[in-house]
Amino acid sequence: MNRYLLCCGDATDPAAWSGIPAALLAAGRAAGLLQGGLALQPSALARQRRCWNLRQLLRHGRPGGFQYSPGFGRALLAQQPLPAGPLALLSHMPLLPPQPWPQSWRVDFYLDATTRQVFDDYGAGRQLAPAYRRQVLARERRALQAAGAVVTMAPWAAASVIADCGVDPARVWVVPGGANLDETLLAAQPDGPPPGAPGPGAPLRLGFLGKDWQRKGGGFVLQLAEALEGRGLPTRVRAVGPDPGALPRHPCLDPVGFLDRRRDEATFVAELRSWHFGTLFSRAEAFGIGNRECLRLGVPVLAHAVGGIPATLPDAGCGRLFPPHPSPGEVADWIQARLTPYGAYLGWRQALAARGGEFTWAVAAARLQELLG
Repeated sequence: MNRYLLCCGDATDPAAWSGIPAALLAAGRAAGLLQGGLALQPSALARQRRCWNLRQLLRHGRPGGFQYSPGFGRALLAQQPLPAGPLALLSHMPLLPPQPWPQSWRVDFYLDATTRQVFDDYGAGRQLAPAYRRQVLARERRALQAAGAVVTMAPWAAASVIADCGVDPARVWVVPGGANLDETLLAAQPDGPPPGAPGPGAPLRLGFLGKDWQRKGGGFVLQLAEALEGRGLPTRVRAVGPDPGALPRHPCLDPVGFLDRRRDEATFVAELRSWHFGTLFSRAEAFGIGNRECLRLGVPVLAHAVGGIPATLPDAGCGRLFPPHPSPGEVADWIQARLTPYGAYLGWRQALAARGGEFTWAVAAARLQELLG
């Protein structure tokens, strides 16, 4: 039975959902897991969205939530003819395809978070009418209970699948995601030298990766930079992803802006390899693909033990997980100790770089193939 990858968008487009579906699709094809991906266009449903929002406003007093509706799912799937006969789908969204689906279909899910977690932990449910929110969560439970298997990227999401959606634990698995990097291009690119010892004229480089500066803890990383500067360690925060015009002005902040890895992955890779540490001090996070990209390149990561983040750093050789909301001084003390002597830090990076293959989508696809067959 051919299996197709499904997401709320074009699963073949590296720009969709941080590139996760496209990266999994490439690895999944090589592993024999996936036949292809569905190229869906939610933006083409703008008129239906406006009409639906008006009806919601009249019915519940609040618009919003079209993407969680059965009508949205049916209209989205109608954009691309599906193969006749038995069909297998691997979906990244618990409400796609809408349930009930044909008996000849096998539907499995590969999720970073449940809808309940998106509503509560990310706050996306606040804009929805309570009655509609309950309907959405009830449909999610029915869909996940009807699935062949539910695979999540982290134990955090798996716990919600079991506790909130009532899925039999025997059908729930955890498979961490991989780095969204082109392995062919990476193999052809020289590693380059590691960053030098921090000092005057060569500051410590803390990396920030992602568009959401506030949620992903950009403000805390700046406080951390200030604490390190106060200890006599010159520090710069390299912010990749956020709009530079939306960032605060700060002497320790280097706004790098958006780096289009599809056009110039070499620049993106060189930027990450120049960091002494990647960071992810999020207040809410389903996984953290940026952490896996750092680890794939031999860059250790400092992060909060929040949500699904712990699944991105399997052991102490990958960096350091701090309990939620440490003080900047506590993290600064740890960094100073880890950098001394600097030769030991370089040895740590070398050992981490040698493990790079662990953090690829090829590993994830092979495991999914074992589970889904």
